[in-house]
Amino acid sequence: MAKRKRRSRTAATVGKAWDGRFRERTNRLVEAFTESVTVDRRLYAEDVQGSIAHCKTLEKARVLSPTETRTIVRGLEAVRAELDRGRFRFMPHDEDIHMAIERRLTELIGPVGGKLHTGRSRNDQVALDVRLYLRSRLSRLQDQLREFQRVLVAKAKIHRTVAMPGYTHLQRAQPVLLAHHLLAYVDMVERDKGRLHDAYVRLNVMPLGCGALAGTNYPVDRRYTAGLLGFPAVTTNSLDTVSDRDFMIEVAAALSIAMMHLSRLSEELIVWSSQEFQFVDLPDAFCTGSSMMPQKKNPDVPELIRGKTGRVYGHLMNLLTTLKALPLSYNRDLQEDKPALFDALDTLSASIRVMTELMRRLKINRDALKQAVQGGGLLATELADYLVTRGVPFREAHAVTGRIVRAGLEKNRELTDFSLEELRAFSDRIEKGVFARLSVSSAIDRKGQVGGTARGRVEQRIKELERSLS
Repeated sequence: MAKRKRRSRTAATVGKAWDGRFRERTNRLVEAFTESVTVDRRLYAEDVQGSIAHCKTLEKARVLSPTETRTIVRGLEAVRAELDRGRFRFMPHDEDIHMAIERRLTELIGPVGGKLHTGRSRNDQVALDVRLYLRSRLSRLQDQLREFQRVLVAKAKIHRTVAMPGYTHLQRAQPVLLAHHLLAYVDMVERDKGRLHDAYVRLNVMPLGCGALAGTNYPVDRRYTAGLLGFPAVTTNSLDTVSDRDFMIEVAAALSIAMMHLSRLSEELIVWSSQEFQFVDLPDAFCTGSSMMPQKKNPDVPELIRGKTGRVYGHLMNLLTTLKALPLSYNRDLQEDKPALFDALDTLSASIRVMTELMRRLKINRDALKQAVQGGGLLATELADYLVTRGVPFREAHAVTGRIVRAGLEKNRELTDFSLEELRAFSDRIEKGVFARLSVSSAIDRKGQVGGTARGRVEQRIKELERSLS
């Protein structure tokens, strides 16, 4: 029987690590459709780091000789240097960053480079790379959020005596300190940092050594590899390890919640900077004008953050939807996880940076805020609570105060415009001392419990935050 003629393995045809099984070259359309190197090339430093640790583990397992290990490690460091300097040449047949690095390594050091992939698969390799990448990205995000908190605390400290209307249903409700309002976002961001920390703890487990799905036939010491890479533990099930993307979904959820908090602040800045409110003035350098209307000053930065929040939510849904029907273990669908994750990380990071600088330069219109806390029924609850201190059940006190408010609306008068005699017509429990309660400063300072808006409590909280964020 005539032997089948094998295709010539020239530079024009060689390039796939797995092409020994196939008679045909990969169609160019398929190459373009399936490549991921344009996305995952950002993982190059982590891929080299993991490869060096894997190489040393193979030496410990006596799979590689010390000479081979030194040659491979030097080659990997040379590849990393090319990538660092932007001199690395990606080839059309490079499927992903893993194959690109291995291809260049073999070009530099010869056939011994082909030994590096012994005992591992791209399945456990990419799981390692993404975990290493997220460790550094989440740490940087936490640092960014901490700086954002510092800016909010500094702004609160400068304006710690400024009162403003507190809102429910976007209706003026009770007076609060502007500082108290700003510190609410500091607490939100603290929870965001906590979620990122929790996600970090769960992703900080070493996956390498699980192979394609079943483990490896070589006596590799996975805990040794984990120690080289700074992981406190190794994964315990190879099938789960290569197909697990829970940690990416958890990160995406944390990113979505953080974006939601930035979006809520953005919405308030948009409203507060409008001519109807005029509570704040956004810095000119963070706004744009209209191509048609010369008078316009548009709050584009907070509007874009508000819009980009939906984009990050979409990435979370992308990941959840991709995973929802995948059988164990690895499936190529998982290639679609990185574009979503990377863009969500980049979007939040950029949003934090720009919002931090905007808030640093934000101008507070104290006169407008002072005017806003005058009237509008902001002191109605104070009157109701005053009646409670005079022995009136709260529900009755609420009803009495409601009738007084209604009478004021009919006569275009505020609570403080009524005389004692007029107030006593609604309840004989009202005495002259009521007027000491019907002031903005009194209303604020009586909220002195933990979490309240009293000046002393807010100043104490500012000091606590300054210490914890230093």
